[in-house]
Amino acid sequence: MKNDVNDAAPAPRPGKKPRFAHRLEFGLTRSLEAAVSSLPEGAADDFGAGLGRMAYRLKLRRDVVESNLRLAYPAADPAWIHATARASYEHLGREAAAMLRLARLDRQAVIDRTDVTGDWPKLEAALAGGKGVLLVTGHYGNWELAAAAVAARGIPIAAIVRRQGNPLFDARLTATRERLGVQTISQREAPSRVPRFLRQNGVVGIVGDQDARGAGIFVPFFGRPASTHRGPAVFSLRFGAPAFACVARRLPGPGVRYRVSGQQVDVPRTGRLDDDVEALTAALAARLEAEIREAPEQYFWFHRRWKSKPPVEGQTPLPAAPDE
Repeated sequence: MKNDVNDAAPAPRPGKKPRFAHRLEFGLTRSLEAAVSSLPEGAADDFGAGLGRMAYRLKLRRDVVESNLRLAYPAADPAWIHATARASYEHLGREAAAMLRLARLDRQAVIDRTDVTGDWPKLEAALAGGKGVLLVTGHYGNWELAAAAVAARGIPIAAIVRRQGNPLFDARLTATRERLGVQTISQREAPSRVPRFLRQNGVVGIVGDQDARGAGIFVPFFGRPASTHRGPAVFSLRFGAPAFACVARRLPGPGVRYRVSGQQVDVPRTGRLDDDVEALTAALAARLEAEIREAPEQYFWFHRRWKSKPPVEGQTPLPAAPDE
């Protein structure tokens, strides 16, 4: 279903005035959105995959993608690395097209495209406890759709988000999320707003797999120590909110459909917060890794996941340089 109300230009957040380059970028994005939305869904899917193949041929961050794949799969032969890298570009293009179309669709469209599996009854039971729930995901499948699928089924959810550099695009993305029932909490607001939302028995969605630099803790990810945000585990342990590892994996075959699955992740609680945070963070990372191994081409290998290095014993870790 079309949503003409959403065609109105978004108002950028206060204090962030768009520049000419922002307006130009936003105009191009809206034109692409209109073009993709006018296509049949299968054609839009093919168009997005074609854009991904073009980016692959142009070698946009291809060195990062292939380097990450070699780190994650050290025994893989070069042919597999190249084929998986190419497939990851195609997947990213398809999901970009899917999100552009989603900006003009409604909640029923989300329900029609998603199958909810896994520990969904446990999620509902966890909410009955009245302490809220943490849904922790990664840049895998379609992480935006994972939150939208929960909201579309009548469960209040807020996603912790990173603000976009283009304020017009940021406002558009925020409006799309909120229209689909997903509230947004900026990373800066998270320490104050997340506890309030959990106390209201809401679900908080967190994408927790980017390099956390010096502020993170190092846990295994594909057999290598990766600096990982401790926030999901801290919120879960301090406020008693059960933690679920959740992903929305695209299903093979015709049509655009996703399997949205969540698995409750429990760890023994020793009463030593730092140890328990590390254990839960490691368990969540292990669950995400297991999902990625099922369909590695659906992971966002474009981010330098292992950029930060573990500190030498007795030394304070230096912050990693910003990702390029």
